[in-house]
Amino acid sequence: MARMLPLVVALTLAACSKGTPASANTENGNAATPSAPVAAGAQATAGQSQAPAAPTVKPVPAELPDPIARVNGETISKADFQQAVQNMEANAGGPVPPDQRDRIFRGVLDQMIGYRLLIQETKSRKLAVADAELDKRIDQIRSQFPSEEAFKQTLTQRNVTLEQLRDDARNDMLVGNMLQAEVGSKVTVTPDQVNDFYQKNPAQFQQPERVRASHILIGFPQNADEAAKKEARTKAAEVLKEVKAGKDFAELAKQHSTDPGSGPKGGDLGFFQQGQMVPPFDKAAFSMKPGETSDLVESNFGVHIIRVADRQPAGTVPLDQVRPQIQQYLEGQGRQRETQTFVDGLRAKGKVEIFM
Repeated sequence: MARMLPLVVALTLAACSKGTPASANTENGNAATPSAPVAAGAQATAGQSQAPAAPTVKPVPAELPDPIARVNGETISKADFQQAVQNMEANAGGPVPPDQRDRIFRGVLDQMIGYRLLIQETKSRKLAVADAELDKRIDQIRSQFPSEEAFKQTLTQRNVTLEQLRDDARNDMLVGNMLQAEVGSKVTVTPDQVNDFYQKNPAQFQQPERVRASHILIGFPQNADEAAKKEARTKAAEVLKEVKAGKDFAELAKQHSTDPGSGPKGGDLGFFQQGQMVPPFDKAAFSMKPGETSDLVESNFGVHIIRVADRQPAGTVPLDQVRPQIQQYLEGQGRQRETQTFVDGLRAKGKVEIFM
């Protein structure tokens, strides 16, 4: 493929929200309203240690050459490179900062060269992907978009046809399968390595005070007039009477809550920390003790009835809770190192010419 860099990855990222990575604690914390907790657990994913200062890189000329590079006789054109940069900017949500241009452009080109080498290696090995598996992969990508229209619109924005997407997906799968065979068996992480990482990175596993709460939301539109708000308050007051009468809170949430995220789950919002919910909700939840139920709490989403189930004080997340995340992080680091070693080997025995 001419474009290089897995367009499949770019499309997948475009289909997903740009939230924070999975946190150390895996308790459910996804509430459509009032405000979905961004990360229900430790402050950072295992292993985000301080990055070293970036080395000096060769300046990139203001006017890019064409071609940009040649890999074993195959050119990477200026158009290829610019499309890769545009995909990266779209995923990042903004343009490349001028003071980072040299470093980022060199990094993009390095990835393109590495990916081209990997694709060439799959061809030299005569690897193949079954059509059924390819169809499944395309369906997975498509399913991540809210609609077929949104999927097609993204393809149009990326100047890519469905057939080009299939080619890119095939290359992506071939490269993935090859790397799994080459790299997968070389990566091992021992329990001692997990323990050592945890001990050496205590700041990564600090957790603020959190509460676990459920709510029943009687919603109204954000531009609702006073009549609509009054109607919601009246209905919420009736539901609150049922709660105080001893009726099951979870069942009432399933029956009455208009929150599509938590309602079907009995109103459970999981654990969240201060600042993750809208202010009125946040203030009420953190002023309550476990087992207590609020009066009516109004926010711009509607009227809430909140019940706090548990509180956790600030402190360090126990190793047992974050062990799987640390394991995953260290394995990922190992795969990156082994993959880079594999690509370096391909580069050493090939011919790579860079013209910028």
